[in-house]
Amino acid sequence: MPPSAAATAPVTSEATAVHPDLSAVPRTDFLLLALAVSGVAFSAPLISATAAPVLAIAFWRNCIATGLLSPIALLRQRPELRRLVTTDRRTLLLALAAGAFLALHFALWLPSLRMTSIASSTALCTTTPLWTTVILRLRGHRAPRTVWIGTALAFAGVLVLTGVDFSLSPRNLAGDGLALGAGVAASGYFLLGSEVRRTVSTTAYTFVCYTTTAVLLLVACLASGTALTGFSGTAWLQIVLLTACAQFLGHSLSNRVVRTLGPSMVSTAILLETPGAALIAAVWLGQLPPVAVYPAVAVILAGLVVVVRGNRRS
Repeated sequence: MPPSAAATAPVTSEATAVHPDLSAVPRTDFLLLALAVSGVAFSAPLISATAAPVLAIAFWRNCIATGLLSPIALLRQRPELRRLVTTDRRTLLLALAAGAFLALHFALWLPSLRMTSIASSTALCTTTPLWTTVILRLRGHRAPRTVWIGTALAFAGVLVLTGVDFSLSPRNLAGDGLALGAGVAASGYFLLGSEVRRTVSTTAYTFVCYTTTAVLLLVACLASGTALTGFSGTAWLQIVLLTACAQFLGHSLSNRVVRTLGPSMVSTAILLETPGAALIAAVWLGQLPPVAVYPAVAVILAGLVVVVRGNRRS
């Protein structure tokens, strides 16, 4: 894992950080952003194709990530981790809570991928910016009018999409509900994580968060009797690929290029996960949802783009 961005990046103004001069950005950073989007886009199709229980997939994904991160965190961030345990209990509790929300996110989203179409599930799961806006408003933060216009547009798309899936089967609608719940859980994860990251390094935070997520998912697997072993070699390979694509390639590269491309462009580009996942599912898995799903997904993504850009400009 590279050193902290705060320790290596040059000092820039807040305006420059949010809206950087893209003409000065190396072309390789745009390539890295494309690879990051491709990494997260492969997540949903891989989960759907893996012949293993979804809770087990979620556990092993976080367990592998924690195992790879542990040596770095325990060697380089040991004083910081000790401070969290001994003197900064509030921040530690927030990091643990973020891990709990991340575990809930996985526990809801992964089953939804096998109950409804990949296009519907990923579109509804990426409504996280909407729930973040609503939660912040309940806490007294005022968002620009543009954000609320985007929110209304995205919710309209959600209503259309769930109406289409309801006409298909109650199972599809239940999958939509799980995906929406996963989006809400992700907003809690991001909001708590942003609070922790004010004083804690990325490595220390992700170590605590991923460890908590893995432990809670392990408890859920044991409590539900979910098998954790006995999978085929192909299934294990797909789980490893999932960890590499979504956890490391997608998340790590997006965190890398956000310094130069800015949060607005990166967060908007990540929304391409939905059409990317739908395209991969169509080509690889032969999964073609009803034609009416695509306009609804397009409306949701358009609303999310407006929300993300409105939030960044404010």
